[in-house]
Amino acid sequence: MAGVPADVPLLTSKSNRVRAARKLARRAFRAEQRLFLAEGPQAVREALAIPGVVREIFATPGMYPELVTDGLSWHLVDEQALASLTETVQPQGIVAVCEFLDVAREELPSADLLAICADVRDPGNAGTVIRCADAAGAGGVILTGNCVDPYNGKVVRASAGSLFHLPIVVEPDPAGTVAALQADGYAVLAADGAGELDLDDVTDEGLLSRRTAWLFGNEAWGLPTELAALADHRVRIPIHGKAESLNLATAAAVCLYASARAQHRT
Repeated sequence: MAGVPADVPLLTSKSNRVRAARKLARRAFRAEQRLFLAEGPQAVREALAIPGVVREIFATPGMYPELVTDGLSWHLVDEQALASLTETVQPQGIVAVCEFLDVAREELPSADLLAICADVRDPGNAGTVIRCADAAGAGGVILTGNCVDPYNGKVVRASAGSLFHLPIVVEPDPAGTVAALQADGYAVLAADGAGELDLDDVTDEGLLSRRTAWLFGNEAWGLPTELAALADHRVRIPIHGKAESLNLATAAAVCLYASARAQHRT
């Protein structure tokens, strides 16, 4: 298929197909259908790289013809209809309906590095942690406890396509997740501003060269004391300046890259 014919009637925001897709903005409907919306060319391109993930695409005329794929439902829509499917001020002209990607923890491939998000509520932070984990070469991200939905539109956008690159696990029980990973041979390290170990010290001592799962807590209150206590070690990032702390996404990037550096040196 070279492209979508220009004379195809445009779907409007009142179209049944558009209205059905728009319902995916609601978490309950996403969970029921196990479908979500991916907005923008970067996300759609990464989704198309996984066979069978994309169900259908909505795009305004002339946008991203290189992404048109044989056998895939491609709907031309007017700008108002496209805007009704997005959450951004300036939509990028394309939205895909995608199947859920999450896997069971037992289905995670063998990996030396994982990230665990416990009760992370901010979608921008969750998406950025997924992006950082992907960049650091982690084998997956586990969202546990009362975490934001990984298919929330802001999470998908903040991941910048990384949601489609590495396995995502959704687990309700943080304590059970920690115990299961420890049983699988992971050292669970809790990122904790009050941790008894310093990140520089654990790096120098070689602790990060082993299989590691970093545990990150809520952006406002961090990790509950009882959950942090279950980790093998509680590790603080040294603050050399006057900043009170680092935000969650930045702390995750520092910790994950410290492990990646140690593991790639061995």
